[in-house]
Amino acid sequence: MADTYIPTGRRTPGTGGTSSYTALLARVKDAGLLARRTGWYWGLIGVLAAVLVVAGGAFAVLGGSWWQLIVAGVVGLVFTQFAFLSHEAAHRQVFASHTWNDRAARYAGTFLTGVSYAWWINKHNRHHANPNTVGKDPDISFDAISFRPEDAASRTGFLRVLVRVQGYAFFPMLLVEGVNLHWQSIRTYTGGDGVKRRWAEGSVFLGRFVLYFGAVFWFLPLGVAFAFLGVQLGVFGFCMGIAFAPNHKGMPIIEAGRRVDFFSRQVLTSRDITGGRWVEYFMGGLNHQVEHHLFPSMARPNLRAARELVRQYCAEQDVPYTETTLVHSYAIVVRYLNEVGLSASDPFACPMVERFRVH
Repeated sequence: MADTYIPTGRRTPGTGGTSSYTALLARVKDAGLLARRTGWYWGLIGVLAAVLVVAGGAFAVLGGSWWQLIVAGVVGLVFTQFAFLSHEAAHRQVFASHTWNDRAARYAGTFLTGVSYAWWINKHNRHHANPNTVGKDPDISFDAISFRPEDAASRTGFLRVLVRVQGYAFFPMLLVEGVNLHWQSIRTYTGGDGVKRRWAEGSVFLGRFVLYFGAVFWFLPLGVAFAFLGVQLGVFGFCMGIAFAPNHKGMPIIEAGRRVDFFSRQVLTSRDITGGRWVEYFMGGLNHQVEHHLFPSMARPNLRAARELVRQYCAEQDVPYTETTLVHSYAIVVRYLNEVGLSASDPFACPMVERFRVH
């Protein structure tokens, strides 16, 4: 598992310009794997909508019972699945029409998940263009969790204490990720200029919380209402976090200014997760992370078949293709974050930092 930088001056496998990707793309097109699977997506939408209706019925029947917390957990899981669908619509995976994809992600996704499409698309596009690239990928930027030794060493106060055990704290912290996603969305709508369709999308976002919070606090006793929201937000944030966490954490980090061709950049910085269809559903297709980064508009059901083509092609090109089990990927994330945290106390004693140095 290559949890190291790709430093300036070191030859990167597969640095054959765009030719590597063009040849692979031709194979994928010949296999028909870039075709839309709109019927499959409508089926999934129907199933999720039915589950949400059943959950709503249970909510109405149970009244002020503490059994509502089970409903809250189910709602959190369904919201997570709708967030995956919104992500896929934003990537133009769901519909052939650009307008349908945009509206599904911008309005339906925002309404059902409470996550701003405008915020997400800006952040996620930058990530896809330069995954694990210093100064360009917002997913490894300076935050509560440090993903680079330099960031960990600069921590002060409470965060300096936290960073030393951040690997162990990472997954518990995901319980508040749902709140963070909503907060980032609020900041997007109330911040500066540059938000496309701010008022239209923001109105949908506001209406979502007025209706949702109104129903929860109108029908439930105060204590049960707060517990309901806590469970729903905790499940939503945790499931979102554990689906995205294994994909790039602990994979090579590309230094600022390092030129790496598209094919190598996407493959070397991404990790696939094995485990079959249940993992695919649980992660919204993000277990096929290498294929998703190479072909971001590919429909989720086609990623599984593309995986075989990509694995074979990477072997031909002598480019490392990384995959592991879900549980092992989480262990890698914890170990990697804790190793990064060691640099906060003594960067010269941290073996990972030594591996990062360019000699």
